[in-house]
Amino acid sequence: MVDIATRVWNHKWKIDPIVRSLIDTDFYKLLMCQSVFRNKPDTRVTFSLINRTTSVPLAELIDEGELREQLDHIRSLSLRRGESTWLRGNTFYGKRQMFRPDFMEWFENLRLPPYHLERVGDQYELTFEGLWPEVMLWEIPALAVLMELRGRAVLETLGRFELQVLYARAMTKLWEKIDRLRALPDLRIADFGTRRRHSFLWQDWAVQAMQEGLGEAFVGTSNCLIALRRELEAIGTNAHELPMVYAALSDGDDALAAAPYDVLADWHEEHEGNLRIILPDTYGTEGFLENAPDWLAGWTGIRIDSGDPVEGAEIAIRWWKARGEDPTEKLIIFSDGLDVDKIEDLHRRFEGRTRISFGWGTLLTNDFRGLVPGEGLAPFSLVCKAVAANGRPTVKLSDNPAKAMGPKDEIARYKRVFGVGAQRELEVIV
Repeated sequence: MVDIATRVWNHKWKIDPIVRSLIDTDFYKLLMCQSVFRNKPDTRVTFSLINRTTSVPLAELIDEGELREQLDHIRSLSLRRGESTWLRGNTFYGKRQMFRPDFMEWFENLRLPPYHLERVGDQYELTFEGLWPEVMLWEIPALAVLMELRGRAVLETLGRFELQVLYARAMTKLWEKIDRLRALPDLRIADFGTRRRHSFLWQDWAVQAMQEGLGEAFVGTSNCLIALRRELEAIGTNAHELPMVYAALSDGDDALAAAPYDVLADWHEEHEGNLRIILPDTYGTEGFLENAPDWLAGWTGIRIDSGDPVEGAEIAIRWWKARGEDPTEKLIIFSDGLDVDKIEDLHRRFEGRTRISFGWGTLLTNDFRGLVPGEGLAPFSLVCKAVAANGRPTVKLSDNPAKAMGPKDEIARYKRVFGVGAQRELEVIV
């Protein structure tokens, strides 16, 4: 097992690259990338960094030269032979050859396209523009680089023994969480923490701790590289990016209203079983389910990623019942801002009423709150989103208006088309 504190002290964070591989990314990005490669390969998309926590001045904390060095390193990466063999031959979600030969041939020859970086005040403007299958793969590594460089800036001031104590305390803190989770019967939980992790080494340590501490209750990790190295299931389905871009490409209100279902119709053709998970909140969960075609009710489950998770789960259960489905046979995946208290509460409320699973993200892989003075290592809300497709702006409404994005006039139009009324704003922690 890596001695993280010694690694930090010896290298002063200069030798280890933050992103080590093109598959140091989330599994859902590769599944979506294959879908985009098949269905929308010529779409041009712009991704942009969005720091929702403006109190964290990234451009003052992170040296621009060091940031460019890490981003340039990512552009030099290509798929290794062993990684390609794993993707081509491994069984994912019970299916062999999940990734088609034409997609794999393209991926094996891929280098990530150029980026645009500019300092604007105390923040960085970081954008990626190009063909959708290429630029979408920047999202996860770009976020991982910025999160880790911010952490390095804080840790650089600590001495060798301070680092040892810091990581000992962080390990103890995480192990105490794992110990509480052991008490939950029939728990199913996965690591979803790649995007806003403290570091790669720390995420890898956290995953090993979950493996040992939770056994079969720990069902896998979203991180493909860690799944390969630790012989774990790679976990993930799809994200808001797909309906956001499909919606932006639509012509007229009728096509806009149909766009979220067009996404899932394409997905339905490719995947089955536990990969048929609905993410309904991009333009409001209630309206999405009310207007959903009947065939979607037969899908395996729903992921709840914004708004009040209890309310979201109750809406899903009522919808399944109204469509003649048995909720106890369905799967609800909770994945928004989880920590142990919330996991315990949701498990208690819905155990036996439906199948439940948890995608534990930032507060698994980056909870250093209270371990250094002030808020220097506290997690914050940083995202990298598709903001335009073929020159048209994208929009996300969410079940929490604090997560909404897009031009005001387009947000108003989308609310009208999707029938989204008053929403309750919730604090966005991560």
